[in-house]
Amino acid sequence: MSDPTLDPSPNDSRTPGWERATLEKLAFAALAEQRSARRWKIFFRLSWLALFLVVAWAALSRSQGGTASVTPHTAVVEVKGEIASGASASAEYIVAAMRSAFEDEGSQAVVLLINSPGGSPVQAGIINDEIRRLKAKHGKPVYAVVEESCASAAYYIAAATDEIFVDKASIVGSIGVLMDGFGFTGLMDKLGVERRLLTAGENKGFLDPFSPQTERQRAYAQTMLDEVHRQFIAVVKAGRGDRIKETPELFSGLFWTGSQAIEMGLADKLGSLDYVAREVVKAEEIIDYTRRENVAERLARQFGASIGEGAMRMLRHAPALR
Repeated sequence: MSDPTLDPSPNDSRTPGWERATLEKLAFAALAEQRSARRWKIFFRLSWLALFLVVAWAALSRSQGGTASVTPHTAVVEVKGEIASGASASAEYIVAAMRSAFEDEGSQAVVLLINSPGGSPVQAGIINDEIRRLKAKHGKPVYAVVEESCASAAYYIAAATDEIFVDKASIVGSIGVLMDGFGFTGLMDKLGVERRLLTAGENKGFLDPFSPQTERQRAYAQTMLDEVHRQFIAVVKAGRGDRIKETPELFSGLFWTGSQAIEMGLADKLGSLDYVAREVVKAEEIIDYTRRENVAERLARQFGASIGEGAMRMLRHAPALR
């Protein structure tokens, strides 16, 4: 009887042919790795091709969206929602739409259809400047038609137009500037929470909600707000001229109905978009030039992000030779 300890096992290096089996395993592993790399290369090529096609579609859709028309018409650009960078009512979108509207040979006038509570004074200032520049360059009138609201930064924009039309119940005004936040120092003291904030520069923690606000910092913030408010007032006076009836409350941040705004000189007449196109511009056909993010652009952005995320996820789970 043979000693069982001396029987060769499949994993024993003394088993005949073990070198060949090991080489075969290594060869198959290398082949699998090559196949995996080839699949990844194909995947990335197809992904970039798909992304290119989506972006091309988006560019084509955008160029077709602003097709010029020689037929006399009223050009409309919507200013809706918050006026902010990256929003649908950003200076980037609105300015691009206004340029297309002014440059179209068929447009007899440009109407800004406004329904906005306000937003960034910077974005509004860019749009205001561009309205005045385009009016002077193309010699076309531009009107503002207010739906529900035209407040704060939205009125900053409307002030640059030739006339402002409102509904009797529209909300107009709010010529003021604000900077808001919260302070939790009292609550932290009651809870026994210590704020550990390290800064280089004595004002780097300015407006930190978990640190006390000094009188000097408060005064500095107020100075900034007052400066922006003066800029706002100057824009309104330049745009409305002697039409406004100045009162102590006019630039206080209050807002009024459309009927009241007309009495105060903040607006000119009652009127809807159709009324302005028909009775003022004398071009009943309305063409919308509003710049909107279309489905293709949204897919392109989301697809680009998903490719990177998917690639990283798959790489984490990719087989490796061990």
